[in-house]
Amino acid sequence: MSSFLVNKYNIAGPRYTSYPTVPYWNQDTFSLKNWKSSLIHSFNESNATEGISIYIHLPYCESLCTFCGCNKRITTQHNVESPYINAVLKEWNLYLELFNEKPIIKEMHLGGGTPTFFSPENLKRLINGILKNSELADNYEFSFEGHPNNTTKEHLQALFDVGFRRVSYGVQDYNETVQKAIHRIQPFENVKRATELAREIGYTSVGHDIIFGLPFQTIEHVKETILKTKELQPDRLAFYSYAHVPWIKGNGQRGFNESNLPTAELKRQQYQLGKQLLTEVGYHEIGMDHFALPSDTLYKSMLSGKLHRNFMGYTASKTKAMIGLGVSSISDSWYGFAQNEKSIESYYKLLKENLIPVYRGHILNEEDLIIRKHILNLMCQFKTSWTQDALYFSELPEVLNRLKEMEVDGLLEIDANYIKVTTKGQPFVRNICMAFDLLLQRKQPDTQLFSMTV
Repeated sequence: MSSFLVNKYNIAGPRYTSYPTVPYWNQDTFSLKNWKSSLIHSFNESNATEGISIYIHLPYCESLCTFCGCNKRITTQHNVESPYINAVLKEWNLYLELFNEKPIIKEMHLGGGTPTFFSPENLKRLINGILKNSELADNYEFSFEGHPNNTTKEHLQALFDVGFRRVSYGVQDYNETVQKAIHRIQPFENVKRATELAREIGYTSVGHDIIFGLPFQTIEHVKETILKTKELQPDRLAFYSYAHVPWIKGNGQRGFNESNLPTAELKRQQYQLGKQLLTEVGYHEIGMDHFALPSDTLYKSMLSGKLHRNFMGYTASKTKAMIGLGVSSISDSWYGFAQNEKSIESYYKLLKENLIPVYRGHILNEEDLIIRKHILNLMCQFKTSWTQDALYFSELPEVLNRLKEMEVDGLLEIDANYIKVTTKGQPFVRNICMAFDLLLQRKQPDTQLFSMTV
């Protein structure tokens, strides 16, 4: 990845966990009624053949990490746990009322916040409540995000007992200066203990999240973090660029100045070094920002063409319906998106009125569905084609014209029936997807909505 290309293509752009992206959702065609109809349609089409996915957002944290852009509530009062779990289970029951058969759960992921803020007993009560009126798909996969400082043996065992086999630990960086800046002090020994505990209990996939581009982070810091990671050999890794989006209200990214962040050129060097070191020890790059050992399901899904991307990031399989439970969670029926209320108080208020607590969303039209498929193909397979009439759209010639300069720069190959992202172009796949993003092309934002692409 040359510095020339970084300087040229390092612009603000979506991460494409959805299309259309959230700022371009059309509220005029969205309603709770339309969302329910789209989900019922999706469920009836696919529950029996592929099952559904569930994402549960657990927003509480005991302290604020200043790199985090997620929806969270900071508190040390653990009496909030039980009411929140009761609310999530009520929301789940409201969804169950829509279905004419038991949902078959293929994937479940607990995110946050800090899921291990909750006690092992409460986590077990939550999952058992979800599973009570459900069935499990063959080869189901349950995963959760663990904080190395507070994920105990009891947490790991409780979730293992209800079907969890994958855990992902947020490492970020092992350097103390960087950890102080992002308010996330966690020694290597804590990560080592949490990783080994998971494996002793029987977890088959342990992941680590590492971030480059953090405040005060140097090349040596990234090298040190990756070499320490090498000692623990996590099954998969997310190695991604810090997304600096302090304009999002309440996300906490104001504990340092922008001048403390690495330059685009330094971030490029950090990425290059990290990728090189990970490749040398046997990791394979998966899609964008992800790496996995050959034994991990994420790698196997890439080989089989089943890799998928949604609001949970990259997943090893696709379900048409994904239900998001909890405050700020986003659901996806394939034909529509719906996001829950962001404040816990508003979330509780709607549930008290026996309403599914969504506050905004988008119903996809025919054009949206076509573009969504192309962007998914590019993000998961680094190629897309329009040999099938169903994937051709009238503005395709304009899209290909926008990509001409990227072709000249060696980022992709354009054929009469397909485009293919080159190895050189993979770090710029977000930029390539932006050429397909018709909504973004038609209306460029007046203010910065997205993080930088590099």
